[in-house]
Amino acid sequence: MKAWLHAFRLRTLPLAISCIGMGSFLAAAEGFFRLDIFLLAVLTTIFLQILSNLANDYGDAVSGIDSEERKGPKRAVQSGAISKAQMRKAMVIFVILSLVSGITLLLVAFGLNWSALLFFFGLGLLSIVAAIAYTVGKRPYGYVGLGDIAVLLFFGIVGVGGSYYLFTQTINWMVLLPAFSCGLLSIGVLNINNIRDIESDQKAGKFSIPVRIGKQSAAIYHIALSLVGVLSAVVFVLLNYVAVWQLLFLLTTPFLYSINIAVLNKPSDQLDPYLKKMAISTLLFVLLFGIGLLVS
Repeated sequence: MKAWLHAFRLRTLPLAISCIGMGSFLAAAEGFFRLDIFLLAVLTTIFLQILSNLANDYGDAVSGIDSEERKGPKRAVQSGAISKAQMRKAMVIFVILSLVSGITLLLVAFGLNWSALLFFFGLGLLSIVAAIAYTVGKRPYGYVGLGDIAVLLFFGIVGVGGSYYLFTQTINWMVLLPAFSCGLLSIGVLNINNIRDIESDQKAGKFSIPVRIGKQSAAIYHIALSLVGVLSAVVFVLLNYVAVWQLLFLLTTPFLYSINIAVLNKPSDQLDPYLKKMAISTLLFVLLFGIGLLVS
């Protein structure tokens, strides 16, 4: 059980929940919220995130990316705690769980609105494929530096915009601003992970953004992600200003600043604790953003 919990990488779950929370807060501020939709959306997102983590563990072990030189915690398959066959079975189980939870969510949210059902079912299948293909297959997109784009898409635009639509069943292009905030801060978590593993990834042929541009440039990139993420939320508030409470999320900036300083100055092998800090800071950002919306 301990090995499986480690493979699930529970510290990444706050990040997965953040995008659903952001979309839910935006919908609730407009008078649209249903607890059943929210809980099913969170459950589906958790299943997808765990699937992604298991696939990442499996794919990196099979490809040889995970080795003794890796700076982060030992992976389950690479260390032998879980066999490749067991991990494949677990991935199948979480694909099924994601599908069952996701289909239930869509039926609860849309009923028999077939156009919405089919569109979101397609997005769900794409999410499953993306979760697996990041590190699994002949040409994993995570190994060529496309992970950042995928995170912006699924933890930002699809995660926030999609969850907002589940409640409201309307399109509001203004939602893209907080969606970018979520997506960019989520990329920050991936970027810290990739900076931490920059040496081992380079040797193994995994060309993440930090491998391509180097540690210092990747640290500046991280600062830019944080700044633009916060500014996107500020612009949203200024365009929809009601009360100063809407800027409550700015209370997270000291945490983001301290993480930025660490990423800029600390050696890559000392950055692992900042993955959790960045994920929790992102969730706190969303919570304060949402509270600010609701009390204004």
